[in-house]
Amino acid sequence: MNTTTKRTFSVPQRDEVSVTNQGIFDNLHKMIGFVPNLYAFYAHNDIALSDYLALQNRKSTLSGKQREVINLVTSQINGCRYCQSAHSVSGKYAGLSEEQILEVRGGTASFDPKLDALARFTAEVVTNRGKVSEDAKELFFQAGYSVANLIDVVIVVGDKIISNYLHNLTGIEIDWPLADQL
Repeated sequence: MNTTTKRTFSVPQRDEVSVTNQGIFDNLHKMIGFVPNLYAFYAHNDIALSDYLALQNRKSTLSGKQREVINLVTSQINGCRYCQSAHSVSGKYAGLSEEQILEVRGGTASFDPKLDALARFTAEVVTNRGKVSEDAKELFFQAGYSVANLIDVVIVVGDKIISNYLHNLTGIEIDWPLADQL
C-alpha cells in the first residue's frame, strides 16, 4: 500500500446531492448568495448538512458576537484556515472590526472585558479539551456569564470543532476571502 498518495476530496454540486440537500443548497444560496464549500461537503452525507445547520443555528443564551468570538478562537487554535476565513467575514457582520477579529483569534479581546473573559475561557476550553483552570472559570463567571452560558460555550466549541476537523481532514478549497495569518 502506497501511503504517500494524497487523497483529494470533491465538493459536490447541487445536482450531485439528495433532493433534501438540494433544497438546503437553494436556501443557503438565497440567504448568503452562495453555498459555502464546507457546507456543500457535508452534503456527501444525506443527513449531515441538515443536522449540522440545526446545531449551528440553535437558539442560544449567547449573542451573535459572542458566538463569533468562540468560533474565531476555536478555529485559530485548531488551525482551520477555512473557518478562520469564514468567521472573519461573519465576525464583521456581528460587529467586530478587522483589528478586533485578529486579536480575538489570538485568544484575547482587550477592547471589551466581557468578550475578553469569553475569549480567554474559550481558549482554555479548546486547548485543554475542557479541563479549564479554576481561575479561568472564575473570571468567566465574574465577567457576568452564567452556567447556561457555559453550556452554550461548550456547544458552540463542539459545533466549530466539527467543521474545523472536517476541513483539516479534507483541505477543500476555501471560498471566503482568506483570513490573514497570525
